[in-house]
Amino acid sequence: MFKVFATDVVVSKGYDNSSALKYSDDGTSVRFRIGKKVYDTRAENNTRWVNVSVKAFGTVCERIKKMQLKEGSFIHIAGRLDEDNWVDTTTNEKKSQIVIILDEIEYASGGGNKSKDNQQANAAPATTPAAPASTPESSPNFEGYTPFGGGSFFDA
Repeated sequence: MFKVFATDVVVSKGYDNSSALKYSDDGTSVRFRIGKKVYDTRAENNTRWVNVSVKAFGTVCERIKKMQLKEGSFIHIAGRLDEDNWVDTTTNEKKSQIVIILDEIEYASGGGNKSKDNQQANAAPATTPAAPASTPESSPNFEGYTPFGGGSFFDA
């Protein structure tokens, strides 16, 4: 299995005005989609949305119920990449799609607007000069980086 981490993703709207989260009849599993806006020079306005299906079972499903997750919620997730297979009931065609099986989920900040008081409290005082950055490159004795283990991963 591939381990998947997604940070600051948003719970996508449900398809055709349906609920964003779809719980099983017995309430032990849930399905939903997450989305993330990504930079793409080929897309209109240089951005597009990437959406992925997510499934949760057992205790993770219970956690989602307690979180009262809904469309537009910003979350961080960790899970396993898998593939769903099914037969389309109208065309009898075999279909598949990538899905993330959740192991962990938590709320993300969502990048909402901060209050002016909070911004001013976190701002550095205007009279304090910034300390100069001390990096290895700024040292007069810096001779460059040496790859760990001797060679470069890309040398063939």
